[in-house]
Amino acid sequence: MLNFLWSPVFFAGPPDRARAPRLLLLLAAILAFQVTSWRQNRVAAWLFAPYAAWVAFAAVLNGSIWLLN
Repeated sequence: MLNFLWSPVFFAGPPDRARAPRLLLLLAAILAFQVTSWRQNRVAAWLFAPYAAWVAFAAVLNGSIWLLN
């Protein structure tokens, strides 16, 4: 659900500084999934690594946009 809501929040949502907590919540959910699934399915946990990297990169971009504006 957090992933589905991210695009509308980013493109039509509140100002940049209000987007960061939502993005960090999404990153926390991804990392929590990786940690909890590690014992049962390491492949699934590893397959989420690029997604976590992409969301972390989006967080850096979001922070850059906020600082430059």
